[in-house]
Amino acid sequence: MSSALHRILLVLCLVSSLLQMTAGGGFREWCIADEQTPDEELLKALDWACGKGGADCSKIQVNQPCYHPNTIKDHASYAFNNYYQKFKNKGATCYFNSAAIITDLDPSHNSCKFETVP
Repeated sequence: MSSALHRILLVLCLVSSLLQMTAGGGFREWCIADEQTPDEELLKALDWACGKGGADCSKIQVNQPCYHPNTIKDHASYAFNNYYQKFKNKGATCYFNSAAIITDLDPSHNSCKFETVP
């Protein structure tokens, strides 16, 4: 490749990185359920997150903004992210026994907003 093309690619990468940054100067990331994890495993991790984990799962209850879609994967994603955002600055991870992954794509939808904390 020519050096001019390398420079253009570098500039595009930098612009892309800058666009992903928040006003606070950090990258935004969310913790969501891994699509490949079986529902049984997601349910175990969801139960832990909403129980002993201390996630606020009130928004995935019936008639709340994140109840729909009413799937284990969607509810687990909300709970995993709530736990992760709440405790990541205290050392928490987005692991959930390999049931979760980090994404830089905002999983919020309709009135269901997934928070992110710097």
